[in-house]
Amino acid sequence: MADVTVDAKGLNCPLPILRAKKALKDMKSGAMLEVLATDPGSAADFDAFCKTTGNPMVEHSVNGGVYRFLIKAA
Repeated sequence: MADVTVDAKGLNCPLPILRAKKALKDMKSGAMLEVLATDPGSAADFDAFCKTTGNPMVEHSVNGGVYRFLIKAA
């Protein structure tokens, strides 16, 4: 279950990453961020984002062209 959801559907790179980064800045460690995106490149973008920021990706799924990422705030 997510504590915060960022709806980045319809936005292209780098906007989903920037919105996630902004949301994570205000979250406490251990809180869960859900990001919804439609940009096909977002899977690779969020994988790299999580590795470089230290915020682990807990879950990643695709359903009907919507990419869902569940990220744990570090």
